[in-house]
Parts: sequence; structure tokens; C-alpha cells
Amino acid sequence: MTSFEYTSNTTMEHLAGRLKSARKVLVTSHEKPDGDAIGSCAAVARALRELGIENEVWVQGAISDSLLEFVPDLPIREAPPDQPSDDHDLVVIVDTGAWSQLQPLESFLRDRRDSIIGFDHHARGDDVASERLIRVEAASCTELLVSLVDALGVSLEAGGDDSGRCSIAEALLLGLATDTGWFRFESCGADSLRVAARLVEAGADKSRIFRIIEENDRPARILMSGRAQQSAEFICGDRAVLMQLAPADFEETTARPEELSGLVNAPMSVRSVEVSVLITAVDADGVKVSFRSKPPLDPGSPFIDVNQLAAVFGGGGHVHAAGARIQLPLAAAKDAVRDALVAALQDAGFVDSGSTV
Repeated sequence: MTSFEYTSNTTMEHLAGRLKSARKVLVTSHEKPDGDAIGSCAAVARALRELGIENEVWVQGAISDSLLEFVPDLPIREAPPDQPSDDHDLVVIVDTGAWSQLQPLESFLRDRRDSIIGFDHHARGDDVASERLIRVEAASCTELLVSLVDALGVSLEAGGDDSGRCSIAEALLLGLATDTGWFRFESCGADSLRVAARLVEAGADKSRIFRIIEENDRPARILMSGRAQQSAEFICGDRAVLMQLAPADFEETTARPEELSGLVNAPMSVRSVEVSVLITAVDADGVKVSFRSKPPLDPGSPFIDVNQLAAVFGGGGHVHAAGARIQLPLAAAKDAVRDALVAALQDAGFVDSGSTV
């Protein structure tokens, strides 16, 4: 029995053909949808709408108010509590291929592998889609989807009003800008910048996107940021930091889980920190863990691959940004993550093998 490899098994032209021949398409992405997930879903949905193909977008869990501002033209359904009907002849999954990130729709998807196609830029995933296109070199899933829109023969300017709002280009730039930290991350190279330039030329307003995403918080998010930073535990000579948020933090600040995006990045401003982790317990069923790390300071310098670190807990993502779920209480999960962090820092040579926290 051969082991499964999460790699492309088809071409963009073939997947575009499947989409063009579909009658009704369901478009979805991972739980806790971010800018890349929503941008990817919106771009696919709008391109299909331009072709006259019926479709609907399903999100898995609530999305932030700021992201909702980019999809007022789309009828979005949420799972749970709802589940899709059986009348879709094609399902498109974007920005993930991992069952661990598709739990709200897992029962619906499990029986439909042959009618599922996937587009992703992550290195890890499962055998969810019968046909998939994976480009790990893409800085975002939306960067990959620019080629899909081209293959469908749809204009990037389509779907928007006179100012470019709600266009395909806007949705694609939303994903690319947010997944690259506004073009700061190492994943953003010359190709990504060329794609961004093309999207801006097609009418996407980067200043509008930045304001809605980065300057649109409720006061509750600021309070949660303070609580996360107050919980910061620096370990291994301040090479790593662990933060946590408990259910009581949500209750007392009225913050929502979808408002936590980016909180894990705050300690990265500390010079000595190589990796930052935020552990969030929304309820008693386990925790969500977000991992971030810095790229090497110089070629050949050590760094922490948080994709590998997240894999210890069954998660994954990218070299410098990843996540996982751990079915443990908050305190036990924090202990397990701390142990894994120490081991990773030791393996990378940041601390001696005999060092403790």
C-alpha cells in the first residue's frame, strides 16, 4: 500500500473545464476562515457567477465582521448549524485539504470525494478531493487562483462596481495581502508582487482593504490582545513565547474567536524571539494553537519550521505560520506545546540540548 502524497494530480485547465461544465457548485474553505479563505471563496464564486453557473459559499464557523464587508454580494451559508443540500454536482475546497479543518462539513464531504476538487498552497493535507492543484510556492491560495480565473476566461475586473468593490481582483488581493502580512513575509517573492501589481491594475484598492482589515477592530479585540500579552511566558532564554486565552477571557471581554487574527504575531517584535505560540481554549473540548516563527536572519542561519512543529499535534500550515487543534485541557495542552517548543529550539541549535525552560 503506497502512502498518500498531498500533491497536484491534475492541471488547471482540466479543473477549469470541470467548473465550466458544472450545474451547481458549493464553494468552501477551512474552519475559522481568514482573509485568504474568504478571498478565495469569493473569487471562485464571482467567477462562476460571471459564467452563469449557480453556486453558493459555505463557511465553516463564523467569520469576522471586517471580512463580511468584502462579500455583501454573496449569499453565505454557515455550518454548523446548517448543512448543504444534496443538489450540488461539484464541490470546490480552497485554502485547505485537511480533514481537521473541515469538521463542520466533514459528514457531508466524506461521501462526495469524486465530486470534490481542491485548490491549496499548503504542504500538508489529506485525501479529501479526488482532483487537486497544490502550489506550495504560492504565497496565498488567491495567488494560485489568479491562474484559475484566467483559465475560466473571466476578467479580474468582473463582479465589481465602478469603484472596484466586490470584484474578483479585490477578493484575490484580500487573500494575498493578508496571507503575506501585507507583503512582509518571506513567502512573498517577486512572483507574488507581480500578481499583486496586476490585481491593483485591475482595480483592487489596497488602501481600502488595509483599512477594513487592520483598522476595523471592536474594543474587545484590544482587550483580548492585552490579556494574551499579559499571559506571555518567555522560555529558553526568551527565544520563544507562549500565550494563552481561556474561556473566561472571552466571557469577560465579549470578544469572539474570529476576532483573534494576528494576536499571535505581537511578541515577534521582541528581538530575541524566534517563535510565538497562542493557545486558545474557547470551550472545554480542547484548544486551538497558532504558531508563528521568523525567517532566518542570514542565509544558512537556523530557524524554526512551525509547519513541522504543528505536525507534532496533527496540524500543519506553512514554514513560518501554522496551526493545530489539541484535545486536551488548556493547562495540559500548554505543557505539551512547551515541551515541543523546547525540543524544536534544541534541534535548531538555539539552546543547548541540556537546557530547560
